[in-house]
Order: sequence, then C-alpha cells, then structure tokens
Amino acid sequence: MADAPILYSFRRCPYAMRARMALAISETEVEHREVVLREKPEAMLEASPKGTVPVVVLEDGTVIEESVDVMRWSLGKNDPEDWLSGDDRDLIAMIDGPFKHHLDRYKYSTRHDTDPEEHRHGAYAILEQLEARLGGQKHLCGDARSMADIATFPFIRQFANTDREWFDAQPLPNLQRWLAEHLESPLFKQIMVKHDQWKESA
Repeated sequence: MADAPILYSFRRCPYAMRARMALAISETEVEHREVVLREKPEAMLEASPKGTVPVVVLEDGTVIEESVDVMRWSLGKNDPEDWLSGDDRDLIAMIDGPFKHHLDRYKYSTRHDTDPEEHRHGAYAILEQLEARLGGQKHLCGDARSMADIATFPFIRQFANTDREWFDAQPLPNLQRWLAEHLESPLFKQIMVKHDQWKESA
C-alpha cells in the first residue's frame, strides 16, 4: 500500500490487538507488517529501538510506539462510535500498570520466579472492580463500547485464557458476559485474521 502509515504488529500481542481494533474502527489504512518477535526486522528497530509492538510509522517519519497513543491518534482522525468519550485514563493506567504486573507474574510465573496464586489473587481484585463497574451498564463507560473497553479487553482475554476453567468458575457474571461479547464481535474477528510474516527486501 503506497504512501500509507506502516504498522508493525504481532497477532497475539494484546497491545497490538487494541491498536489494530482502533485502526480498524477508525478505518485508518495502514501497511500491515506482521513480525515475529524473535526475528525483529531491522526497519522496525531503526524506527523504534525498544523493539516492542505495535509501532506505527507515519508518512512523514513520525513514530508512534505506544498502543494507547496509536489508538488516540487514529480515533482523533475518525471516531465513528465515539470511543474517545470513554478514554478513561485512570482505568487504562490500572490495566497497563498493576493488572499487567500481576498478569505477567501469574501467566509467566516460571520466567519471573513468582507465586502464580499470589498474582492471580492480585489481578482478581482488579477484576472485581471491573465486575462492579459492569453491574449497571453493558460496557466499562456506559452502554456502548469505547476506548476503555478496547484497551482493557485483550488483557482480560489473556488472563482468562491462562486457566479458562478456573476463570469461568468465578462469580464474575458481568465480566464474563462482557468478555464473551468482545470475543465474538466482528471487529475482533476482523483484526485477528492471520498475516504472513513480513520480510525485509534483500
């Protein structure tokens, strides 16, 4: 795709998922470059030396290397569902900070040398906050999905999939309903289409 922003992405990365969902809903055309994280392309590392996805490189060379910034940039251009009205920065910071801390040490306890039960408990306390928030409304900031939902959903998906039988047995009916709806949404299915690994030209 000529003269379009370049998106470096990895299909299963939750940060990349939320960026792709915002890019899709805003109808932002990008050149999708699917990367394998153990084989990061030099072009991506030159644009963003920290080596994580997503990375968006604009036509003028500007680099956007944080997923929430990709979301806000694309929705700032076109926001047909008014997602930015639900840009709850405190909630997103809780997901990206304390929740992600516990999630990593629960899911990858061997790598981090941590007690998975301790960190599952820590994450669960945040899930209870989301459960209460969803008690009187369909989504995290009202009855319509918004940026808060899309920024949060991939990480709740990752937590649930760590031990799905355990998660499904918890008294979290509102959160479980919310997660199921996002998993079944056409938007999520659209952004999870597989792409071949992008290779740099010789």
